[in-house]
Amino acid sequence: MRAVIQRVTQAEVRVSGEITGAIGRGFLVLLGVGSGDTRNDVMAIAQKVVGLRIFEDDAGKMNRALADVGGAVLAVSQFTLYGDCRKGRRPSFIDAAPPELARQLYEDFLGEVRSHGIPVATGIFQAEMQVSLTNDGPVTLLLDSRKGF
Repeated sequence: MRAVIQRVTQAEVRVSGEITGAIGRGFLVLLGVGSGDTRNDVMAIAQKVVGLRIFEDDAGKMNRALADVGGAVLAVSQFTLYGDCRKGRRPSFIDAAPPELARQLYEDFLGEVRSHGIPVATGIFQAEMQVSLTNDGPVTLLLDSRKGF
């Protein structure tokens, strides 16, 4: 499982011109599910997202997590995180999970983050989405459950 985490002051996702999810301060999480991913990958990524201390404390150090700052998560499914661009000019998505598995693990991720008391907004799985955000910092991190973060 792969995730791109962006610390934001605000973010929203639209489908057909309508806002389906929006947050203020928190994380925009672009989440990609790989073909071999399991519930263990979900748990690992969710725990890491909830526990990341990348908000500044009073001393200006990255030392606060989502819960510490009253932050939220906007989670957007993103199969293109598994795009392999090493050959040719068109990415191969052979390593992305099939839609049925990806949907289930994406929904499991949402539930796991919510179980920690973190508000979660979403896009719509498999929809064409437009995502807008204000990256705070900017701070952008890459997580991959197969690489041990």
